[in-house]
Amino acid sequence: MKKNKLVVPVLKWVGGKRQLLETFRPLLPSRITTYCEPFIGGGALLFHLQPSVACINDINPELIRVYTVIKNDVEALIAELEKYENTSEYFYAVRDWDRDKEYYAKLSEVQKAARVLYLNKTCFNGLYRVNNAGEFNSPFGNYRNPNIVNAPVLRAVSAYFNTADINMTTVDYEDVLKTLPKGAFVYLDPPYDPVSETSSFTGYSKCGFTRADQIRLRKCCDELSVRGIKFMLSNSATGFIMEQYAAYNITVVQAKRAVNAIASKRGDVDEVVVRNYE
Repeated sequence: MKKNKLVVPVLKWVGGKRQLLETFRPLLPSRITTYCEPFIGGGALLFHLQPSVACINDINPELIRVYTVIKNDVEALIAELEKYENTSEYFYAVRDWDRDKEYYAKLSEVQKAARVLYLNKTCFNGLYRVNNAGEFNSPFGNYRNPNIVNAPVLRAVSAYFNTADINMTTVDYEDVLKTLPKGAFVYLDPPYDPVSETSSFTGYSKCGFTRADQIRLRKCCDELSVRGIKFMLSNSATGFIMEQYAAYNITVVQAKRAVNAIASKRGDVDEVVVRNYE
């Protein structure tokens, strides 16, 4: 499949991998028949590789809805986004839609997907974050001219989704891994192990991701290895993660992270790329 340069992430996502794509390139298998990404997030690696067969998943149903609507009804999505205004008053009105459960339930799939894209483009630091009730709670970003309607990219991503054989789900990642055929390649980009007690960010879903969850994921990786399925995993370079994956090939890379609201506290951090192959 010929790659389209306009096929790029449509959302800014915590821990996005666009900046690391060139670092990842030599670490990837030489041949990928079926690509799987159980924590799809912004999908930077998927859109970079543009595999012809893929399964993508995320526990966040709002995110998977965005991708589904882009695939099935991109022109209606673009038309809906053109209605949105870049003002504080309008932003908070749209943000509050999910506070009224009855009202939110009546919205169409296109309206719900457009809302996520709009809030992502106009909220502070592009940070998709929800509270314990699953309600979006990032503040207004006050940007002069955010690109709310990026029609060329939305159409290009839609064309890719409709050309390739892509299965989209919103289930537990372990359920996805159990169904993979031999020869598949899995890229795992879970919520990261926090490097300090105050650095944890798992607010893109209301469930969180604990160290017990990290251990369960590592056990799933062990099972993939037993089945002969190649995987590559990203995480923070904490002692805990290093210990969990000590039996595998570990490459330390540097990434710029900008989640912190205080600009001076953003910067390069060590991350690990774990592989069960050379």
